Amino acid sequence: MEDKIEVSSWSHSPLHVFLPNTLYIVTAATLYKQSIFTTYAKLDLLQRTLFEVMLATRWELQAWAIFTNHYHFIARSPEDGMPLKGMIQRLHSLSSHRVNEVDGAAGRRVWFEYWDTCLTYEKSYYARLNYVHNNPVKHRLVPVAEQYPFCSAGWFKANAREDFYQKVVSSPYDRVNVPDVE
Repeated sequence: MEDKIEVSSWSHSPLHVFLPNTLYIVTAATLYKQSIFTTYAKLDLLQRTLFEVMLATRWELQAWAIFTNHYHFIARSPEDGMPLKGMIQRLHSLSSHRVNEVDGAAGRRVWFEYWDTCLTYEKSYYARLNYVHNNPVKHRLVPVAEQYPFCSAGWFKANAREDFYQKVVSSPYDRVNVPDVE
């Protein structure tokens, strides 16, 4: 008997397909695009929670950018670890509970949906790395991406091999189709 994937013709949320050992770009937005992570401490809370969940679920984080009402990250899924849906549920649950505790807003729904794309082409991967790193500039938060503390651009510049760094920063990202929150 053949395995069959059934997809509903109508859905309230994006379809999420999980493949092990695969690169993904993920974007998530807060409910109604509310600015919830509005302070340095709350942005840091979300960033630390992202790192914690990635480590615990054995996802390999490659790039990230965190904002008051959304985030982007690129990560490689583990060969035999937690699927994307479970990892995102853990991230959203922990970050919601933590920020709601800080705000005294028990039970508030923080996250809406997330969107993901498998990155299967090298050029697409480079363009999306460059896109995530430069998202703080796109949102006019800093003139240079490396200056934004809740993004991997500074880490990437300091730690990437020079040839890889040059390949990524020279990859055009102006036509990258990633859901974003304005």
